[in-house]
Amino acid sequence: MRVLIVDDEPQILRALRINLSARRFDVVTAADGASALDAARNRRPDLLVLDLGLPDIDGVQVIRSLREWTDVPIIVLSGRAGSSDKILALNAGADDYVTKPFNIEELLARIKAVSRRLRPDVADDEPVRLGAVTVDLAERAVWDADGELVHLTRTEWDLLAILVRNPGKLVSQRRLLHEVWGPTYLDETHYLRQYMAQLRKKLEPDPSRPRHLLTEPGMGYRFMP
Repeated sequence: MRVLIVDDEPQILRALRINLSARRFDVVTAADGASALDAARNRRPDLLVLDLGLPDIDGVQVIRSLREWTDVPIIVLSGRAGSSDKILALNAGADDYVTKPFNIEELLARIKAVSRRLRPDVADDEPVRLGAVTVDLAERAVWDADGELVHLTRTEWDLLAILVRNPGKLVSQRRLLHEVWGPTYLDETHYLRQYMAQLRKKLEPDPSRPRHLLTEPGMGYRFMP
C-alpha cells in the first residue's frame, strides 16, 4: 500500500517514513502543496496523510484540488485543533482528522481503518431506487434522474451502502461508526451528522426534508426506499 505523507516539518516526515516503512508501507513524501499534488498524480498513492499548514497552498485547498479528480482517502494530520478547521477539511473531502501532537499508534490505527475500506464490495445486488436516484451496489455507482453519475467520496459510499443494504431497518450509530471508520471511532457521532448531510445534499430532492435517508435521533439512521 502506497502512502503519500505531506508535511513541512522534516522531523515528522522522517518519523512517519521510518514507522510506516517498517510496517511495509511504500512511503512517498512531499513538503508542500504543489509537490503533494504532483506526487498524487504521478505516484498514485492509495492514501494521503496531509498537514493543513503548508508553506505554499493551504491544506484544505489541496484537498479540494484532489477531489476534482480522485477519491483517494485523505487523513488530515494538523496542529489546528478547532472544530471549524475540522469541518472545513471534512467538507472539502477529507476522510479523517488527527490533531498534533499525535500518537503514532493512533495514526496507524486510523490508517488501518481507512485501509479496510479500500477493499471493494463483492456483491450481485440489484440496483436500488432512492427516489429518482439509482444506487448500484455491485458497480459502486450512483446515477441521478438524468442518468448522470453522482460523485461520492469513498466514505460517503461506504455509509450509503450499509444503509441501502438494510432497507427500512434502523442502523445504529455505533454500527455505522464501527463499520465505516473503525472501532476507535465509536464516540465520533459528529462524523455521521456531517456525512449524512453531504449525502442528502447529493441524493435527496429536498435535503432539509429527507424522504429516504432518515435520522432516528440519538439512535441511528434508516434508509426508506
